[in-house]
Amino acid sequence: MSTPTPTRTATTRTGTTTLPRQSAISYSRTTATAARVLRQLRHDPRSIALMILIPCVMLLLLRYVFDGSPRTFDSIGASLLGIFPLITMFLVTSIATLRERTSGTLERLLAMPLGKADLIVGYALAFGALAVIQSALATGLAVWALGLDVTGSTWLLLLVALLDALLGTALGLFVSAFASSEFQAVQFMPAVIFPQLLLCGLFTPRPDMHPVLEGISNVLPMSYAVDGMNEVLKHTDVTANFIRDALIVAACALLVLSLGAATLRRRTA
Repeated sequence: MSTPTPTRTATTRTGTTTLPRQSAISYSRTTATAARVLRQLRHDPRSIALMILIPCVMLLLLRYVFDGSPRTFDSIGASLLGIFPLITMFLVTSIATLRERTSGTLERLLAMPLGKADLIVGYALAFGALAVIQSALATGLAVWALGLDVTGSTWLLLLVALLDALLGTALGLFVSAFASSEFQAVQFMPAVIFPQLLLCGLFTPRPDMHPVLEGISNVLPMSYAVDGMNEVLKHTDVTANFIRDALIVAACALLVLSLGAATLRRRTA
């Protein structure tokens, strides 16, 4: 006796359609989604410039702001090397994904035999590929062109910068579900990014903060991104604290991606 194929019901503007249920991530569907997003981004040079060039420009500007005090650049440059990619990937990903929602593209895709996991992982792969380029350029510029003094391995610095960019991508995918316009997507930045920026330890050591604020900073992923960068800045070897910080940032990115998949709606309101 044959086992019936599980089905799912998709509601679109044209009616209700019953489709085979996709219970697992498909390599072909996921890579096809990533390729489609990359093709679209190729025709949007402003978004590519924002993702790849802006962190480099900000680091260059920061270096010469502290031209008379290179030690200051060394002390905060590594932290900002992780923060800038997170912020830019958050902005671009949230806006680009929102465009797909409001244009109806996302709704049409979800009406096809395409699982939510395929879609969200495909987006993450596409933006993650750009995050690799962004992190490599920013790290190379900071270390080899701007003279950022790093005690540890440059590859570890690149790893944390990449994890931060992926976290920004995940956060952008997640918050796009709660915005109805690009302006609203940008408005999420003060709510999602600014508190982390203030409490991550960039401006003052976290133990020196008020105990309540220190407790809040302990659950914010950007705090561990900055801590991980500082570990590379100060230690020649891979420390236990660095491994902890990198794993926390990676786990937060995976958690937020899972939440992003859960918020995908099959019908655009």
